[in-house]
Amino acid sequence: MKPDQLLPPGPLVIDVDGLTLNAEDRELIAHPLTGGVVLFARNYQSKEQLSELTRQIRESRHGHVLIAVDQEGGRVQRFRDGFSPIPPMRLFGECYDQNPRTAVKQLTEVATLLAWELRQCDIDFSFAPVADLDRDLCPAIGSRALHRTAEGVFALATAVMNGFAAAGCSNVVKHFPGHGSVDVDTHTDFAHDHRSFAEIQQSDMQPFMLLKDQATAVMPAHVVFDQVDDQPASLSAVWQGEILRKQLRFTGAIISDDLSMSAISKAMPQADAAAMAITAGSDLVLICNDRQAAAAAFDHPGIVVGTETQFTRRLSMAARRVASPAESLVASARQTIEAVIV
Repeated sequence: MKPDQLLPPGPLVIDVDGLTLNAEDRELIAHPLTGGVVLFARNYQSKEQLSELTRQIRESRHGHVLIAVDQEGGRVQRFRDGFSPIPPMRLFGECYDQNPRTAVKQLTEVATLLAWELRQCDIDFSFAPVADLDRDLCPAIGSRALHRTAEGVFALATAVMNGFAAAGCSNVVKHFPGHGSVDVDTHTDFAHDHRSFAEIQQSDMQPFMLLKDQATAVMPAHVVFDQVDDQPASLSAVWQGEILRKQLRFTGAIISDDLSMSAISKAMPQADAAAMAITAGSDLVLICNDRQAAAAAFDHPGIVVGTETQFTRRLSMAARRVASPAESLVASARQTIEAVIV
């Protein structure tokens, strides 16, 4: 690589310890295998502090680095004070049942506001929308789900994606091929879905089939669909390579969920899981809240920088410069938030 050539984004997405970077954070961000940094509540104190942190992250790498966060709404909002309090997505589903057109308009505006607030602090994207069906069964999903029907999820997830795009942000549709029909939280344990592929395809997979052409990225679930493959979708070449890429012809980025979640880390070292996910088809893999595991991934022989196609997919996640949203839209979104939360 020439001295003036920018490093392409690698496959590993890591976290950082606190409100500012330490020397180890800077060293890992500069590593050729790093593709991005995901931020958590512990990394946030104020918008001014967050903007300085993202500046430090970008300054630490001679090349491209993605900065992301889980800022969905409801209980999944890493940044709160100073940011708009986004309602749980299920509430928009309830609005959709009463008036679909109004719900779609309101959610588009709220998603634009959510993404624009992230862009003001130089964050590229949020890991959203959730496209899992709302079966009120899975504790990990719950009120994060948009709707109980594939058609409702499609309409409302499209609203989120359009809102994000209006603010210059990409999207991550999750958790393929559907997490809503298991009653286990993969943050804490193994999860199995015993249905046939046909049953999954005709139900939980439907929103992903409808959304695939609009999705910038897809995040596979840490769920084992044991009639299809003995590996969780997040590590499965069947789900990622055969079904998502070949059958559905999805051409965007595939991003793993955090490999430190118990559904994966109880089964194998995260570095091995990262190598498996990349081999299966993932373009970016997350190893968070375990610095030792992340460090091991940087030394794993099965994890390499990647191909030009992977660089392109990773770079598709970077934010675009767009004009500020109209004041009337921001005011309308905040009005909706107040009305929906009440």
